[in-house]
Amino acid sequence: MDNLTREQRRKAMKHIRSKDTSIEVVLRKKLWEKGYRYRKNPNNLPGKPDIALTKYKIAVFCDGEFFHGKDWEILRPKLEKSDNSQYWIKKIARNMERDDEVNKQLMFLGWTVIRFWGKEILNNVDECIKVIEETIFDQIIQEQEEEE
Repeated sequence: MDNLTREQRRKAMKHIRSKDTSIEVVLRKKLWEKGYRYRKNPNNLPGKPDIALTKYKIAVFCDGEFFHGKDWEILRPKLEKSDNSQYWIKKIARNMERDDEVNKQLMFLGWTVIRFWGKEILNNVDECIKVIEETIFDQIIQEQEEEE
């Protein structure tokens, strides 16, 4: 059950950012610190990835747990008991579908897609960087093998 009035909820939702969120900033700062250069939310790519490492064709998305349906099997029953449940279930389900569509579109264009949950980034940004670096390393090895 929502403890806020409709106006309070509207105001809270209005302040949720789609770009430059705290989780994106944490990951970007760490990438920049390590010498990786990237583009933020490029318009020319499906889904406007939060971070695009264009040199390696890696698209990174920093997904919030609620809006992108983390642990959907657990979240959905909770939402069904809440106010405005149909709206939220429909919205989050569509977000998850869109995430899958964007992943497929990017992969079709030859991009590697990496998605991190917000808490993953905040709790262990070094591990997230390691995943990105391993992906870069794998691509470099693959390119060298193709050249031989």
